[in-house]
Amino acid sequence: MNGQPLIGRAPDATAAPLRLGTRRSALAMAQSGMVAREVTRRTGRPVELVEITTYGDTSREALAQIGGTGVFVSALRDALLEGRIDFAVHSLKDLPTAAAEGLTLAAVPPREDSRDALVAREGLTLGELVEKLAGAGRPARIGTGSPRRMAQLNAWARANGAGLETVAIRGNVDTRIGFVTSGELDAVVLATAGLNRLGRAAELTEHLAPELMVPAPGQGALAVECVSSDTGLAAALSALDHAPTRVAVAAERALLATLEAGCSAPVAALAGWGHQNELRLEGVVGTVDGATLLKMSAHGPIVLDETAERQAAALGRALAARLLDAGAAALMGERAR
Repeated sequence: MNGQPLIGRAPDATAAPLRLGTRRSALAMAQSGMVAREVTRRTGRPVELVEITTYGDTSREALAQIGGTGVFVSALRDALLEGRIDFAVHSLKDLPTAAAEGLTLAAVPPREDSRDALVAREGLTLGELVEKLAGAGRPARIGTGSPRRMAQLNAWARANGAGLETVAIRGNVDTRIGFVTSGELDAVVLATAGLNRLGRAAELTEHLAPELMVPAPGQGALAVECVSSDTGLAAALSALDHAPTRVAVAAERALLATLEAGCSAPVAALAGWGHQNELRLEGVVGTVDGATLLKMSAHGPIVLDETAERQAAALGRALAARLLDAGAAALMGERAR
């Protein structure tokens, strides 16, 4: 999954297939298919996908209303604990920060592009879109289901005197892009990783730079989970793990956990590697209307050994403490518990 040429094992047609639990969406199926192929290549075991419907897939409420955290995960975890599947693949940004009893995070594969992307009418960039519609005497209407994205888009608009209206939307990638092609909205914001995994990167019109839009904690990364008692499977799945990605997202998730914020809160975090194993973490907390946006960063050297995740988590907690000291709690609304 990291693009490195590795020699895999030939699939064993006589072995019982491993059951991989996945959500039914096209994106989830694409992500799980990637992991399934890699597991087969590395272990020789065939893998079959088991489609599972989660509450987040069936509810039509906004994610901020239904709590966000765990709504795409709990049904998969139940299936694991009940023995209906052998392992599951999640978008890591959907994974609650609290550890799940009886389950282990067996692998965090190499991260895809973590940036957010704009899909806009006529192939326009954000600046071009706002300028063109200002000439028509109206704001640009941009759809997103994420309070985090709304907060940062609205803060950008305030800072630049731009006419922009954020519109809350839900739905899969087809539905969201359809709002643009139908003319109902001028643009939508989606995760670049999702578009890439679906083979739809050509439809994005601009990558939103982290200076404008810091992504969600864990965005672009996947989580491969199995029951803790199946140590053999956990060891086999660990071959997919990418330590630099696992450590980076550990910092991001520790920040989120310390803020006691769910994935529906207007919180952003991104950790990246610099020279000599230095990890730099940026955190953002704001109000959805963009009136207030706190941005802070922290950095420190991380030794990539068995303590690396603890080192990264300490960096995340320290940055979260600074954000809380600066008033972050009052900006997030009701905090998760």
